[in-house]
Amino acid sequence: MPKIFTDPDAIADDIIRDVGTTLVVGLPLGLGKANHIINALYQRALDDRSINLTFFSALTLEKPKPSGELEKRFISPVIERLFGGYPDLAYATALHKSELPPNIQVNEFFFLAGKWLRVADAQQHYISANYTHASSYLLTRGLNVITQLVAKRVVDGVARYSLSCNTDTTLDLMRARAERRVSFRLIGQVNSELPFMPGVGDLAADEFHAVLESPETDFPLFAPPNEPISDTKYAIGLHAASLVRDGGTLQIGIGQVGDALAQGLIVRHRDNAAFQGVMQRLTPAAPPRETAPFTRGLYGVSEMLFEAFLGLIDAGILKRDVDGAIVHGAFFLGPKSFYRALRDMTPEQLAHIQMMPVSFTNQLYGDEEIKRRARVDARFVNNTMMVTLMGAAISDGLDNGQVVSGVGGQYNFVAQAFALDGARSILTLDATRAGKKPVSNIRWNYGHTTIPRHLRDIIVTEYGVADLRGRSDADVIAAMLQVSDSRFQPELMRQAKNNGKLPKTYEIPAAYRDNTPARISTALKPARDAGLLPTFPFGSDFTEIEQRLIPALQILSAASASPLSLAGLFWEGVTHRLSASDEAALARLGLDHPATLAERAYRALVSAALARSGPA
Repeated sequence: MPKIFTDPDAIADDIIRDVGTTLVVGLPLGLGKANHIINALYQRALDDRSINLTFFSALTLEKPKPSGELEKRFISPVIERLFGGYPDLAYATALHKSELPPNIQVNEFFFLAGKWLRVADAQQHYISANYTHASSYLLTRGLNVITQLVAKRVVDGVARYSLSCNTDTTLDLMRARAERRVSFRLIGQVNSELPFMPGVGDLAADEFHAVLESPETDFPLFAPPNEPISDTKYAIGLHAASLVRDGGTLQIGIGQVGDALAQGLIVRHRDNAAFQGVMQRLTPAAPPRETAPFTRGLYGVSEMLFEAFLGLIDAGILKRDVDGAIVHGAFFLGPKSFYRALRDMTPEQLAHIQMMPVSFTNQLYGDEEIKRRARVDARFVNNTMMVTLMGAAISDGLDNGQVVSGVGGQYNFVAQAFALDGARSILTLDATRAGKKPVSNIRWNYGHTTIPRHLRDIIVTEYGVADLRGRSDADVIAAMLQVSDSRFQPELMRQAKNNGKLPKTYEIPAAYRDNTPARISTALKPARDAGLLPTFPFGSDFTEIEQRLIPALQILSAASASPLSLAGLFWEGVTHRLSASDEAALARLGLDHPATLAERAYRALVSAALARSGPA
C-alpha cells in the first residue's frame, strides 16, 4: 500500500530518500499537476544545489495576468473569484523571471498558447514532439518519478485512485513500467474537486508509492471560463459542422472553434431549417455538404475532452456506442461547471465517457482493426495559426524559431485522416488577425511548417471550406483564395501568378470577392437574434455585467490600434447618454465616480464602447 502523507515537504523528502538526488519527474499535461508536491520538490532543489531536478511537462497552467489598467480592473475580480485558491507553480514564476537555478531544468512538450514567447529558458528547453511520442522520450531520459493529481474513492474499506483528468501519458508510462522497460515512483495528490472517472484510469492503491492527502493541500481546480464566441468563430464552426457526417466520428481540438462547432451541430440537429438557412446565407455560392439531423449519431474520440462534448451528449448527437463508450478522451480541462457536471453524473452516465491513454486516442497503432471499425467517417477538427496558399499549415511556432504552443496531437490526427477510409482532417483558422492593421493568416509562403503541404486536406475559414486533398497546386491556390479575406486576395493572387503557380488569366469568381467581416456578421445576425448562436452556448462563469463588458472592451481594444479611432470613441463617450445597464458596467470597473483625468477618459471610452456593442 502507498505511504500516506499530509505534508508536501515530508513527501518530497521521502521521494529524495527513495530515488536519490537525480530526479527526473514527469508532470501531467494541464490540470493533472500535483502542485504542492511539485513546489516542495522545487524548493528542495533550490535549497540544495546537489539535487539535480528535471521536470518534463506540457501545458503549464497559470492564472491570467492583466496587462493594462482597464484589463486589470475587469479581470482582477474574475481571477480572484475563479483562481483565488489555485496554488501557483514555483518553477513557472522562476522561468518568467529568468531565475531558474542551474540544477533545475524544465522541459515542455506544449505551451499555453503565446505565454512563453521570448522567455529564453522555456524556448531553449522546449521539446518538439507529437504528444504520442512524449512518453517514449521520457523513457530515454531516465524518468524516475511521476506526480499526479488524483481523485479518491473508498470501496469496501479500500482506497482506489482515479487518474481522472490525465490518463494521457501516465497510462502509457505505466504500461512501460509493467513491461519492465522503466522503473519510476508514481506519486499521487488527492483533490476533492476532481471527478472520479471509471475505466482504465481507475487504479488500485498499490500502483502508487506515496499519496499526499490533506485539507491543507486540497485546492480548487484550475477552471478557465468559457470564452465568448465571435462571429468569426461561429462562421468557422458552422462551416465545420456542415462537414460532419451522421454515423461518423468526431475529434475536436482546443479553442473557441470547438464550442462554435458543437453549437453548430446542435442547431443542425435541433433546428435543421434554421441551420440550412444560416448556411445558405454564409455560403451562397457553395451549398454545404452535410445538413441532415443526427439519427445514428456520432462517436467521439478526442485527445482533449471539454464541456462542449457534454453539450453534444445532452443534445442526443454523441450517442454512437463503441465498446460501451460514446466518447473516449485522454485529458480534460474546462470551467467549474464542467467538473461539477462530471462529478454529478450517475455511474451509468459516466460509464459512457472513458478516459484513455493518448496512444489510444491519437493514433491507430495497437488494436488497429478495432479502431478502424470504430472510427468510421472520422472528422478531425483542429486549429491552426496560418496556412500557405499551397496548403501547408503553421500551428505551433513562428519562422524565427519561437514556439507559440506545440504540435500536440495535431499531426497524429492529420495522419489518421489519411490512414482511415472516409476520414478527413479539418484545419480551421481566422482568415485575418487584428493588430494596428489587419494581417492575412493566409500567406503565399512561410518559413516554418507544422503540417506539410503534401498532407493538405480541408481548410476552413469564416469565409468557407477549401477542399485541397488530391488537387493540383493551381487548384489548391484557387480554393485558398476563395476562403481568404477579400482585402488580401489581389496581393495573394499576384504572388501566385508571379511565381508561375497560377495562370496569368485566372480571376477569383465574383461570388468570392465579398469576403468581408461585415458580410459574415450580416449572414449570422438572424440566427444571433433568434438566440441560436449565443455568445456563451455552454454557460459562463462571467457575471451578466461582465458579459456585457466583454464585447465593449474588445471594441475598445480594436480602437486602440488607431489614435484617430480612439479619439472618435472618446468623443462618442463624452456625448453618450448612459443607461442603467451602462452605469452598472462602469461601476464594475470602478469608473462610476471617476476621480482623475485618466479615469474620466476611461469612463468616456468605455461608455462609447458599451453603446457600440449594443444593449444588454
